Amino acid sequence: MKRIEITELLNNGSDHIGKIVNIKGWVRAFRSNRFIQLNDGSCMGNIQAVIDFENIDESILKRVTTGASISVNGELVASQGSGQAFEVQATDLSVIGDAHPDDVQKTVLQPKRHSLDFLREQSHLRFRTNTFGAIFRIRHAASFAVHKFFNDRGFNYIHTPILTGTDAEGAGEMFRVSTLDHKQPPLDEKGEVDYSKDFFGKQVNLTVSGQLEAELAALGLGKVYTFGPTFRAENSNTSRHLAEFWMIEPEVAFNDLNDNMDLTEDFLKYCCKYILENCEEELKFLDERSAKEQAQKPQNERNKLGLIESINFVVDNPFKRLSYTEAITTLLNSKHYKKKKFQFPVEWGVDLQSEHERYLVEKEFNCPVILSDYPAKIKAFYMRVNDDNKTVAAMDVLFPGVGEIVGGSQREERLDVLQSKCEEFNIEKDELWWYLETRKLGTVPHAGFGMGFERLVMFLTGMSNIRDVIPFPRTPDNAEF
Repeated sequence: MKRIEITELLNNGSDHIGKIVNIKGWVRAFRSNRFIQLNDGSCMGNIQAVIDFENIDESILKRVTTGASISVNGELVASQGSGQAFEVQATDLSVIGDAHPDDVQKTVLQPKRHSLDFLREQSHLRFRTNTFGAIFRIRHAASFAVHKFFNDRGFNYIHTPILTGTDAEGAGEMFRVSTLDHKQPPLDEKGEVDYSKDFFGKQVNLTVSGQLEAELAALGLGKVYTFGPTFRAENSNTSRHLAEFWMIEPEVAFNDLNDNMDLTEDFLKYCCKYILENCEEELKFLDERSAKEQAQKPQNERNKLGLIESINFVVDNPFKRLSYTEAITTLLNSKHYKKKKFQFPVEWGVDLQSEHERYLVEKEFNCPVILSDYPAKIKAFYMRVNDDNKTVAAMDVLFPGVGEIVGGSQREERLDVLQSKCEEFNIEKDELWWYLETRKLGTVPHAGFGMGFERLVMFLTGMSNIRDVIPFPRTPDNAEF
């Protein structure tokens, strides 16, 4: 008999009522030695299988434990109890995979509330919990929304290199990739590692961004985007950093900074709206979970909005746009600053911290915020220099509960200015000859942005630690699985 997914029975049970069906899944609970709660991963919901003692051998029932995988045949009927519309009157049951109770007791499959730290230690099993089932279904839906948004608007999806000889951010925090003997590498005349003998004939690293390559594609295809893995060798063990994460980076020829802000706002609203419309069950579960978590925090540390309220907050409100300079003035004039409630300094020229960004969004303007025209010294070399020669055409998007979620800019299309910026940032022009050459051959204004996908998923799920929104987190001292 062909298996029917549980989501089909829960959503369209009336089409199958009175029919013999086959379901397979993992046992979530077994009550009174008669009622089995079964989940197959097709949705968050479980279906109840009610045991028919006359047809199912007791020796088989002894093997039906939490975590075991089973196959059930039976008639789908209207449920006699509360909590579910349909249930299966099980007339035949077989155990596919046993789960010994002593082993289950040591894992996240144990039917009780577990700490997120404990769940992270068992990333190989946390997919089976309600919390992570909801998170990773939303992650999937958000991935689809990203591709659909750009595809529907005529963008071309570009796969940029994972292995690269270029540091797009100029920060030097990159993972080196080499086939040389790490114990006895070949040395040059200066006694340094001779990377000309390496596989690619030069030093190569894992990419920190696909932006520079995306610019090349945009200068021929017009509108492109990347969506792939990126890597930062930053020894940061915070709740907001990963060594491996996914980046979304659109790039559009002939766009300026204002066009870029329009695209970013449309994109973020679209993704949020898509999740609201397609992940109702998961959002409701995570919203309730988040509310319980917030209730345990001190009053001054709680998020102002619930999860679903926060997502609607983004969808329903136009994004406030102001310059970095205006933001600094706003912060300096705030009661929060005058009462010395900010932990970090506020002055022109410093990079804003999360507390400053959240204050602007949640207290000052009560809407998402786009800041633009940042001091050149705190931004990357490729950002277009403004006429004041002090600021660049950069932008950051700030969200409630998160702070910065997107960073972008109009790119510097003028060859002479870009060459000067390379010198200022100590970037070897020979390494970026191909990037500079595009400014010699039909250069045009262009702009784009970058968004760490996990930051978006954190916002859409209400999770406060980035390790909880990627299946297998890579962090300092942690590369399990």
